[in-house]
Amino acid sequence: MPKVIDHDQRRSDIVDVTWELIVEGGIEAATMREIAARAGFANGALKHYFTGKDQIIKGAYERSLHGLGERLTEQVAGMRGIEALETSMRFTLPIDDGDATAARVLLSFWERCAFSPELDHGYSEHLDSWKAMYRAYLLQGREDGDIVTPTPDAQLVDEIVMMNIGATVIRVVSPEHVNFDVLEAQVTDFVARLRRAA
Repeated sequence: MPKVIDHDQRRSDIVDVTWELIVEGGIEAATMREIAARAGFANGALKHYFTGKDQIIKGAYERSLHGLGERLTEQVAGMRGIEALETSMRFTLPIDDGDATAARVLLSFWERCAFSPELDHGYSEHLDSWKAMYRAYLLQGREDGDIVTPTPDAQLVDEIVMMNIGATVIRVVSPEHVNFDVLEAQVTDFVARLRRAA
């Protein structure tokens, strides 16, 4: 009787291996040959599950996003407005070792995006969704009377995104320059500004 192959599980295994390789040695370590070897495939067999390396890298990135999204949804359950915004900001900053691991994968993905229009488009869609979430929280906060700053919401959202991306990069390339206290202080100051009318 022929062996039944679970293709979804095989794809998941390949993504897991790619994640491990990127964490260990960056994007350069995740060669097709090394991914195949560690996943237990013959060289060239990956093409049966992914169209190319970009698709595998995207899978590792989406795995990171999916996990973060699920945990964030749990964190903000029942919240709205400024409370949801502050909780989201703190939760998505790269503070602990697990965050640092995800940050390394994200940084590798960004590097790959610079040379792949397909991946760049995928990240742009994620960025649009991420910004929309914060715009919704800001709108709720203004409706609730908690956010009174005259700074336009579009500018506030850009500040949040830049703060997060900057912290992610520094956490990977120069971790001694970012720590829990620094990140917490930045969020605290940002939220305080939202409550000031001038």
